[in-house]
Amino acid sequence: MRANCWIGKEKVSVETVPDPKILSQSDAIVRITSTAICGSDLHLYNGYVPTMESGDVLGHEFMGEVVEVGRDVKNLRKGDRVVVPFPIACGTCFFCQRGLTSICENTNPNAWMAEKMWGHSPAGIFGYSHLLGGYAGGQAEYARVPFADVNPLKVPDGMADEQVLFLSDIFPTGYMGADLCCIQPGDTIAVWGCGPVGQFAMKSAFLLGAERVIGIDRFPYRLQMAREKVGVETINYEETSVLSALKEMTGGRGPDACIDSVGMEAHAPGIFGAYDRAKQAVRLETDRPIALREAIMACRNGGTVSVIGVYGGFIDKFPAGSMMNRSITIKTGQCHVHRYLKPLLERIQNGEIDPSFVITHRLPLEEAPQAYKMFRDKQDRCEKVVLKPHS
Repeated sequence: MRANCWIGKEKVSVETVPDPKILSQSDAIVRITSTAICGSDLHLYNGYVPTMESGDVLGHEFMGEVVEVGRDVKNLRKGDRVVVPFPIACGTCFFCQRGLTSICENTNPNAWMAEKMWGHSPAGIFGYSHLLGGYAGGQAEYARVPFADVNPLKVPDGMADEQVLFLSDIFPTGYMGADLCCIQPGDTIAVWGCGPVGQFAMKSAFLLGAERVIGIDRFPYRLQMAREKVGVETINYEETSVLSALKEMTGGRGPDACIDSVGMEAHAPGIFGAYDRAKQAVRLETDRPIALREAIMACRNGGTVSVIGVYGGFIDKFPAGSMMNRSITIKTGQCHVHRYLKPLLERIQNGEIDPSFVITHRLPLEEAPQAYKMFRDKQDRCEKVVLKPHS
């Protein structure tokens, strides 16, 4: 089959690789009809995630048609259309039973690697390094899906791929970011990053009852999408001080909750951005926590900072004093996608949201290398790329 493979830093290539096979009788094989490039894939592309190996198949946002199932699979059959969550859950461990599926105890065969870096291991993730299991990803014509009775969601008849594809990751991730804020009627929520996850976090904040939502970014086309498609107020951080603007917009108090949907490769103008880029370049810190620092400093006293942007290792100049002395609550995590699948599917079916609004580019799988560069470099107003493996 054809698959998009990581070759090295800033290099991916569509290659012919072996077709996936049933390895456990609880597996399914899915013929992929739609897959997408996620902002967190760029951390792999840019070389910031360790334990990648040349030839690894990328991609963790995908859906398609079941073409084969192991004999122990009871909930799926050949021909079912499914969307596949990015974290792989066993469904039976301590954490899965509590709905914390992205920290499943049983799906990362390389847990020892993660334990050395993070203390404990999260779940395995499709197409996201050997640190997280070494699973082949979904930017391919076919994928093996472990624990097939637990992970895929069957797609109802009549729903198009683009309505449900983002249930694999970015819609639940954005929604969880808002959910962690414990939003009350009348709340003001500020969201750092108007990429796809940020767009869904902003939209979800409104769905959960926020009165005002403020989006923060530097790219005019992303800020425009946030205003026109989601209905938020916006701040361009290259044109104004975010902290000053948020204080002015909230009567000096600050937002009730702040969402960091940026993560480890945040940018900032001036000396502070240059400082973090230099330290990261020489590996004196692994992540650039610019958005996280700012979110903590901006949040009102007693408020919540929700962190859904991906961080990989260690950061510098973390404002612990601000957090502790002002009673800030920080909530974070890789998204527990499974707990949100059915509720968010219902919101789509009820017409509360059409997730396809973030899509700007639809391309064949063979153009994945060009698409990665376009997405990373913000060319052609690129917000979200959907790849079609069989086009």
